[in-house]
Amino acid sequence: MADTAVAPAARAELSPLAFLDRAGRVFPDRIGAVDGHRTVTYAELRAAAETVARALRGSGVGPGDRVAYLAPNTVELLIAHFAVPLAGAVLVALNTRLAPAEIEYICAHAEPQALVVDAPLWDKAAGVADALPGCELIHIGPTEAATTYEELLERDHSRELRWEPDDEHATIAINYTSGTTGRPKGVMYSHRGAALNALGEIVNSGFSARTRYLWTLPMFHCNGWCTAWAVTAVAGRHVCLREVRGEAIWEQIERQRITHFNAAPTVLTMVAEAAEGRRFPERVVVTTAGAPPSPTIIASLDALGARVVHVYGLTETYGPYATCEPQEAWDDLAAAHRARMMARQGVGMIQADRLRVVDTEMRDVACDGQTLGEVVMRGNNVMTGYYRDEAATAEAFRGGWFHSGDLGVMHPDGYVELRDRAKDVIISGGENIATIEVEHAVASHPGVLEVAVVGTPDERWGERPKAFVLRRAGTSVDEQELIAHVRGLLAPFKAPREVAFVDELPKTSTGKVQKNRLREAEWAATSCAFRAEPHANPNSTRSDHAETE
Repeated sequence: MADTAVAPAARAELSPLAFLDRAGRVFPDRIGAVDGHRTVTYAELRAAAETVARALRGSGVGPGDRVAYLAPNTVELLIAHFAVPLAGAVLVALNTRLAPAEIEYICAHAEPQALVVDAPLWDKAAGVADALPGCELIHIGPTEAATTYEELLERDHSRELRWEPDDEHATIAINYTSGTTGRPKGVMYSHRGAALNALGEIVNSGFSARTRYLWTLPMFHCNGWCTAWAVTAVAGRHVCLREVRGEAIWEQIERQRITHFNAAPTVLTMVAEAAEGRRFPERVVVTTAGAPPSPTIIASLDALGARVVHVYGLTETYGPYATCEPQEAWDDLAAAHRARMMARQGVGMIQADRLRVVDTEMRDVACDGQTLGEVVMRGNNVMTGYYRDEAATAEAFRGGWFHSGDLGVMHPDGYVELRDRAKDVIISGGENIATIEVEHAVASHPGVLEVAVVGTPDERWGERPKAFVLRRAGTSVDEQELIAHVRGLLAPFKAPREVAFVDELPKTSTGKVQKNRLREAEWAATSCAFRAEPHANPNSTRSDHAETE
């Protein structure tokens, strides 16, 4: 048969909008979301999305306009993931832990037509009205200072809606980066990319109709790694959680019989160390990313009865892009060895392209588990670009692939393992030291709860590793014991020169340790003149350091 083109009328545009449309029609009476004492069916979620979408249209929101939300993990924010694109607009979910000035900057950059604010966060957003007069502030809860959410819902409901975008490549959401190395950048997601990434999450985490998903991950972070759309696609149950605390997580795990949650390694540590902690009442699938989890925390969750799924990605890749696909042969490995294998970042997910590790000339590095290079990606699950920043977009996609800024190695089995962020790698006497490798060695000591390693000045070698450590409750490990422990696992020059015991580590709202703050404090406190250029050459080493240490 001769090849024939598909008639345009027979082609549907890919979009997560179809997920709620289908769930609301096929499973109208199934519980779609629980938020405290509120229980909402899928028919009610679908109807609410239509009501909000029509109200936004009636407020003058048009195709491509931005609508921002400043809210914790609530039903209203879940509805917004469908209502805003259903109105033809673009969702901008704001980080709830930002300072008022940061929120004002992002709003000035995104220029939303409306900003919907959850009541407890009102003080953070009140200044947007003066900074951006064209933005209507909508307050969830009673107020005299802005339009209330109830008043919004009363607006024009007569407008026709289509549960499909005109163009699947149109922007569905803009997610702003954390801005740890500069001003936050707006990462644009398309309807197509969001739908495909959500489907990949279903496969990777094993979501199904019986899924009861606990919102430990912020919905504002990569749209909850696209899980707001993924769980809806299978008509699973969303269990909203306003505040991430160990006791609150365990309460919901038992009350709602939670089957899945996503979290950064720091939250996993919180869960494992909580006083309420015990073996999960049933098997829980825990998907983790945000920072490379140590084999120690993976083993701890395994002991609680969890199945840990390790994924890797960035805001620019819709959240998870790669996964550490388990191999049957790993089942026969000792627990510690299996945990080390699972701590790798792995291979591209089913909806993504392959991962590459390349040198500065974009050539693939050797698959030897040793040669360092930069991790690059491409495909449907890479952003369409940075909003209103063509220069940064061009730089990020140089050579036709997205440059992650992460340094890693390619193992002989084709699995990638991260060794560091380019900005975090320590260059000591010409030797590259991966802080992640050192952190995993430190974390393997039973007296360590959490650890972060950064480069600190050294008059002879330029810089050396320093560890910031939270002791595990009831332990008294000291500096020399930890240094000796690491020297027993790694080359001596990789071991920390100093260990600082701290009460907490600085973290972002998504649980990532802010190493930049630790590092900047170390370098600000020294008069050391020499500073090695970070990542000047990810493959360069010098043997004299290793020999003389």
